Amino acid sequence: MTRPPLRIGNASGFYGDRFDAMREMLTGGGLDVLTGDYLAELTMLILGRDRLKDPGRGYARTFPRQLEECLGTAHERGVRIVANAGGLNPAGLADAVRDLAARLGVPVRVAHVEGDDLGDRFPSALTAHAYLGGAGIAACLEAGADVVVTGRVTDAALVTGPAAAHFGWGPDAYDRLAGAVVAGHVLECGTQATGGNYAFFAEHDPASLLRPGFPLAEIHEDGSAVVTKHPGTGGFVDIGTVTAQLLYETAGARYAGPDVTARLDTAVLTREGPDRVRISGVRGEAPPPTLKVGLNRLGGFRNEVVFVLTGPDTEAKAALVRAQLEDALDRAGPRPSDVRWELARTDRADAATQETASALLRLVVRDADADTVGRALSGAAVELALGSYPGFHVTAPPGEGAPYGVFEAAYVDRDTVAHVAVLPDGRRAPVAAGADTLVPRDLPDPPPPDPLPPGPTRRAPLARVAGARSGDKGGDANIGVWARSDDAWRWLAHELTADRLRELLPETAPLPVTRHVLPNLRALNFVVEGLLGDGVASRARFDPQAKGIGEWLRARHLDIPEVLL
Repeated sequence: MTRPPLRIGNASGFYGDRFDAMREMLTGGGLDVLTGDYLAELTMLILGRDRLKDPGRGYARTFPRQLEECLGTAHERGVRIVANAGGLNPAGLADAVRDLAARLGVPVRVAHVEGDDLGDRFPSALTAHAYLGGAGIAACLEAGADVVVTGRVTDAALVTGPAAAHFGWGPDAYDRLAGAVVAGHVLECGTQATGGNYAFFAEHDPASLLRPGFPLAEIHEDGSAVVTKHPGTGGFVDIGTVTAQLLYETAGARYAGPDVTARLDTAVLTREGPDRVRISGVRGEAPPPTLKVGLNRLGGFRNEVVFVLTGPDTEAKAALVRAQLEDALDRAGPRPSDVRWELARTDRADAATQETASALLRLVVRDADADTVGRALSGAAVELALGSYPGFHVTAPPGEGAPYGVFEAAYVDRDTVAHVAVLPDGRRAPVAAGADTLVPRDLPDPPPPDPLPPGPTRRAPLARVAGARSGDKGGDANIGVWARSDDAWRWLAHELTADRLRELLPETAPLPVTRHVLPNLRALNFVVEGLLGDGVASRARFDPQAKGIGEWLRARHLDIPEVLL
């Protein structure tokens, strides 16, 4: 007998997302499950520092406050809540939810998932957590849990777990699990699936984007899904928004996870109606034999100062203050181990305002010693106030050195990780991994489409014919680019090679760049290794999460066939 579709909504894409989204999703339309994604690489570092101050912390403290407003509503409407807000302390959050439910008089059953904490294997790390799959969540739901909180699971596990429990999928239902993974990946970043951060936002009514609604997916028993949103909410869902999110922070055709390796090259997107996009055809393969482990450690201390250079002689002004600071740092004592300068030419000729007549020179220093990047830099910068370039001033005086983090990824044998579902009655149920595994390997690129016939071209920005979305994975940047028509795809697939990307984005020129081709999505996905240094927490770059690099690419001018313009 075919089970009815499972309606899964999302109410959080990160720790700090819109607080009232949980209430909006519970009251805006029908749902079976409401998920919340609170964790990211940087969030784990933040929670790790919280736990240093108080061992009872380590979870997303906004989650209980949201539940205080919404737990009764969820219970009345029969909506189960699944969230990874447990962070480093899922047991502590589960206890806090039970205490809250007792105080509110709401009879809910609470369970949690643990086993991801591998700190004993990586004692030098502040946090060390394996990315678990959705099987523990499924076990909790099958045991009758109304609220399930987890630590570090994959973002898509928040969907694969409820779907597996609802439909009774086993661990070898690879195609169905892969479909749920793809749907989960679309939902995980909240309003990025409903028009947020979208390349072609300007084509839509600005009023509709004031408060984009959060997304939901109708998961079907065969693993297909329809991505949509509650009626009357802001934003929009179309093939472009779903494509953009599918490309976000992914790489090649094989998207490996602990539940399944999903083949992104098999996904087919179809518009089913207003604000409704069907995802079908996704194929799955056995998951890898290893689990990814996210490691965060404190890397040292950093400080920065931004000098404002107004008017003429920008390059000479920058050279003068740089030479003065370098000399002062040399004389002040131990020199910071890492000193980086970056000149941003934000100035314009004959500018009508002082701000647009100004360039910014940014100095960032790092060292293992806080004083070396604190008082030494502050004193050196401030003492130049009356003895440097004309118009000397800074955006803010440098303060004390602030700690920064470093993210690394490790891998462990999946059979050595004790994945455990702690059920509502307190029983601890070990979660067995599936029997089969498969080491994922990059697929050869499919043959390119036929190129467009020769014809006149015009110099224009890439944005005229392609969208993009970019993001981070540790120290690497991902840039997904998609064409909006078949003809544009025929041009893009031949034009935008890895070497061409390096030309258009000179900061990537010395780095390894891998191009992946996804014809079903009319898309290319680029991975730029090492662009972000030691990851977002190290803040090694102007855009430490690579959020804007896709838009930088779209702003670059190329010779584009006139037929596409």
